[in-house]
Amino acid sequence: MAWHKTHKENSKDKILTSAAMLFTQGGFEQVSIDDVMKNAQLTRGAFYSHFRSKSDLYAQAIAKAAQNAQQRRPESSKADMALYAQYYLSKQHRDDDLAQGCPLAFLVSDITQQDEQVRRAYTETLQRFIAQAEQSIETREQTLQSVVMMIGGLAISRALNDTDLSNEILAACQQGVFSCSK
Repeated sequence: MAWHKTHKENSKDKILTSAAMLFTQGGFEQVSIDDVMKNAQLTRGAFYSHFRSKSDLYAQAIAKAAQNAQQRRPESSKADMALYAQYYLSKQHRDDDLAQGCPLAFLVSDITQQDEQVRRAYTETLQRFIAQAEQSIETREQTLQSVVMMIGGLAISRALNDTDLSNEILAACQQGVFSCSK
C-alpha cells in the first residue's frame, strides 16, 4: 500500500517539532537522534530520508523552533515591542520547559560550538527577529539594543540559580526595551 502524498511531509514536520523542543531544552550534545525520533514516535530509519546529519537536523530545527515560538507570541504584542518584551522576558517564558522556547536565547551558547550551516540558520533566525522588531522601533540602533536585551536577558536569567536576581534581570531588560521602543 502506497503512502499518502503528505506522509513524508508530515513525518518531517513531526521530527522537526520534536527536535526543536528537545534541542532548545538540552542543546546539541545532550540530544541524540534516537531521542528526537523516539519523541516524534518514529523509527530511526525515518530520520535518514529527511536529513543528511544531526547537524542538518539541528539547523532546520532552529528555524522550526523560532516558528513554534513565534506562534506562542500574544496577538496583542504583534505591533508593540514593549508588549512583546513583557511576554518574552517573563518568568513563564523563562521557566516553561514543556513549551517551545526561543532558540535565540535558549541556544545562544550552544551555537558557537556548531558548524557553519547551524550558525547560518541561527543568524537568519536572528535577522528575522530584528526585522520584526524594526517594525515597531524607530532606529536600527534601538532595535538592536532591544533585541540583544531580550535575548541576552532571557538567556542569562535562565542560567542563574538565584531566582531573585533572575527576576531582577527580566524586569530590568523589560524596562530597557520599553525605553527603546517609546
